[in-house]
Amino acid sequence: MAPIPTPPAQPDDIPGSYVGLEATSAEQRARVRGWTTVRSLPPGSIITMEFVAGRLNFEVENGRVIRCWLG
Repeated sequence: MAPIPTPPAQPDDIPGSYVGLEATSAEQRARVRGWTTVRSLPPGSIITMEFVAGRLNFEVENGRVIRCWLG
C-alpha cells in the first residue's frame, strides 16, 4: 500500500482575523502571509467541500469579509 502523503504546511495565521476587513485588503494581507489561493464568495454560495491546502476562503457581503475558513 502506498504511504499517505503529508499535506504541505499552512501559513501560521488566524482566519478569524480577517472578519470585518474590506475584501481587497483582506486578500492582499492573506497573500502576504503566505496563502497561495484566496477565494471570495458571496453569502449562500454553493461550493464543493474539497480541502485545498494553502487556500483561504472569504464570505464577502457589501465588500467586507463576514466569514473566513481554511481549505
